[in-house]
Amino acid sequence: MIQTIADALATQGYDSLTPVQEAVTNPDLVEADLLVSAQTGSGKTVAFGLAIAPTLLGDDEKFGHAGAPLALIIAPTRELAMQVSRELTWLYGKAGAVVTTCVGGMDTRTERRALDRGAHIVVATPGRLCDHIKRNNINLSDIRAVVLDEADEMLDLGFREELEFILSEAPEERRTLLFSATVPAAIAKLAKSYQRDAQRVETVGEKKQHADIEYRALNVHPRDTENAIINVLRYYEAKNAIVFCNTRAAVARLTTRFTNRGFSVVALSGELTQSERTNALQALRDGRARVCIATDVAARGIDLPNLELVVHADLPSNSDTLLHRSGRTGRAGRKGVSALIVPAKMRSKANRLIGGAKLKVEWANPPSAEEVNAEDEKRLLADSAWSNPIPDDAAGFVANLVDQFSPEQLATAFVNLYRARQSAPEQLAEPGTPADERPRGDFGPSVWFSISIGRNDEAEPRTILPMICRMGDLTKDDVGAIRVQPSHTFVEILATSADKFTTALGPEMKVEDGAVVTKLDKAPDLSRGPKPGGRGPKPQRGGSRFDDNARPDRGPRPDRAPYDPDAPRAPRKPRAAGTEEASVSYDKPRGPRPDKGFDKPRGDKPKFDKPKAPKGERPPKSHKTERSPMKPGAAPKPKTAGKPDSSDKPKAKAVWKKDKPADRSGGDSKPAGDKPFKARASDPSKRFVPPGKVGAKPKGGKPAGKPAGGDASPKRGKSSFRPK
Repeated sequence: MIQTIADALATQGYDSLTPVQEAVTNPDLVEADLLVSAQTGSGKTVAFGLAIAPTLLGDDEKFGHAGAPLALIIAPTRELAMQVSRELTWLYGKAGAVVTTCVGGMDTRTERRALDRGAHIVVATPGRLCDHIKRNNINLSDIRAVVLDEADEMLDLGFREELEFILSEAPEERRTLLFSATVPAAIAKLAKSYQRDAQRVETVGEKKQHADIEYRALNVHPRDTENAIINVLRYYEAKNAIVFCNTRAAVARLTTRFTNRGFSVVALSGELTQSERTNALQALRDGRARVCIATDVAARGIDLPNLELVVHADLPSNSDTLLHRSGRTGRAGRKGVSALIVPAKMRSKANRLIGGAKLKVEWANPPSAEEVNAEDEKRLLADSAWSNPIPDDAAGFVANLVDQFSPEQLATAFVNLYRARQSAPEQLAEPGTPADERPRGDFGPSVWFSISIGRNDEAEPRTILPMICRMGDLTKDDVGAIRVQPSHTFVEILATSADKFTTALGPEMKVEDGAVVTKLDKAPDLSRGPKPGGRGPKPQRGGSRFDDNARPDRGPRPDRAPYDPDAPRAPRKPRAAGTEEASVSYDKPRGPRPDKGFDKPRGDKPKFDKPKAPKGERPPKSHKTERSPMKPGAAPKPKTAGKPDSSDKPKAKAVWKKDKPADRSGGDSKPAGDKPFKARASDPSKRFVPPGKVGAKPKGGKPAGKPAGGDASPKRGKSSFRPK
């Protein structure tokens, strides 16, 4: 091992290497491409730092002048990239390495200036690194090693195209190292495409997942999921804890709830800026915050030294995510607890995730309030404050307390002060309760109040509840039924919290918007009366609509003979004479059907010729048949007296028809008398000419449509006439 690297490990307190670190530092693998799989928390960051050290330094112990980068470390998330940068900074600190980060959410110009000054190692996320490569901000000509950390997570996040682009831009003679907790088929395909004779490194610890982590699956009532998380946090009182959620909305909701309950909480999700996410993690490391509410963005590679508890508020989508979430605790030989919050309807999914991860999980109920108080008592009695000597500046104060108060009073005050610094545990319902809502009898004695706003003021239970909780210093568990009436609202509050509610409201008993709260002497009458204009109560079943008496007794039914399928049926009674249908007897056999001649040959069928009309008479036509033109020489139809000919009727609307071209084939043409339409069309007086358009010349020599005395003719297409 290079001496400067060994000195850095000794300074950091490394007495021995982990199995994966020993495997990658094998002298036989110094120049080989590696595909490494090891469980989370096994020291993979230091492992690939040791693996690429001979490639970057060679026989030297220190780096030379920083220019074009020699190594690329690619991580899926910003937090993991920043953590890798910190690890490599102390590992290569004595060797004089310059480590630069390029991650999303940071200023691109600052990163470009850092790359222009020179760097030995660049730690980046895929998207930002591709952006720098396309803008020619980074020179990859001197790259000697490329490391893909958490490669399976990068493929799950959709970075396949970015990874292929980066690897295609790097020199072909580089070393390529892929580190991942699992090696699915997609990772094996990527390794086969961009690695040369890669050596598979699999540590023994991978066969037994997370031996230092205690897994517990907690059966909770669907209504008590958040209360169960509070009791879990209070039961273990871990130095650092992470609560994982599936959505950003859930992170925001739990952060607000736990902050109100007195927990020191920070949030970590994708909607936060990079500086906010960095400050949140730093607050956990410094001890300024104890609980982190996060999405899966924090499930990969985040290393918190004092993280002792992981709570899955929402079950993950797959077994790999479950392992990576839980892997934030129990790292580097430390012990940890991973608790899954499992409502009844999610039991099958939890079993599927646990089976896919091959974990041994203990099923139990969440800690009750009594169990939390018992753990507080154990921690209090085990505190070192009992054996610490009296401070010199507090000796007189201690003597004064002993003189004024009895031992019982001192102990009571001590317990009360201790509990005041902690969040009170929650009373949880039994997980086996089938109903999601708390039974009415479990609410306990209550007091009713009336608020002077109702349905007419657009009041709703979802707005009334947070208002009275905020103004009256209550929680939702202190509030029972909320009944909104047209002009006022009735609210039920626990009897033990009623005095606190009235004290918080003050003597005026007012809430938001000037609404007045009044304490009632008894429960209000919430029964619904008949609707105005209604029909009254419904009649009893079996009675008349207007008579509520029961149906009269008709006596017992007559006995019927048992059904016998083989018994002959009785013949039907014949119909009475004079009915439309003849009586039919179904018990007599039917005779043969009359011969209709279907078996005769086709030619034997009788022919039915249409009767021909006498000569000179026309057969009647249907009203849908169009009138055909008269044949030459035929006699015209005589006119009916008093009825004008249809040809003499005035035309109400112009009909546009395209004239058929004349027959030029040399055949016989029909006389003009046979074409009345064309005969009428040749008459200029009956031809329709649009206004302003030149038409045929009428008798008199002037074109039709041209105004008298004018020489200009309108242009074609400018007519104001538009046929409908």
